[in-house]
Amino acid sequence: MSDRLPQQISADRKQALARAKKIKLLLLDVDGVLTDGTLVYTGSNEESKSFHTQDGFGIRLLQKTGIDVGIITARKSLVVQRRATELKMGYIYQGVANKMTAFNEIMKTSGLKPFEVAYMGDDWLDLTILQHVGLAVAPANGVPEVREVAHYVTDMPGGHGAVRDCCNLIIEAKKLLKYLLQEYRIR
Repeated sequence: MSDRLPQQISADRKQALARAKKIKLLLLDVDGVLTDGTLVYTGSNEESKSFHTQDGFGIRLLQKTGIDVGIITARKSLVVQRRATELKMGYIYQGVANKMTAFNEIMKTSGLKPFEVAYMGDDWLDLTILQHVGLAVAPANGVPEVREVAHYVTDMPGGHGAVRDCCNLIIEAKKLLKYLLQEYRIR
């Protein structure tokens, strides 16, 4: 059985790359995806979250290839708004009770089809969208039910490079990884 495992992983990656090739928009959950899911409250009722710089750089690289990025999250936070603005995300939906409603609105305003969209989520609130997109991605820390429906599960957990892994997959599928890397090798 272990002899077949590398072939299975290779087949899964090939399928994920084929799906990623069609992607024009990456949508992300926040807690557990862009962050590790930890919520920190200060005594003055402020909220704190930490974001991984490699995830941010991956988003910028993806945007450089013409792919837009956005967030759909059930929680609302000034920290998330700040990070989304810094990263020039085209779609920022916070405090969303039904993520599918936000997704449908994005489909309508963008003119994209669901198969042209990747979504990365980690928990049950993300299941509906994950089942409708062209590329469903879960971070390594995603709950089993989410990892089960995902086309691709990152090696890294949310908040620790998972988004970068997803961005790299899409860039690789579009055969732009070597081109982008070369730009940074000759600086």
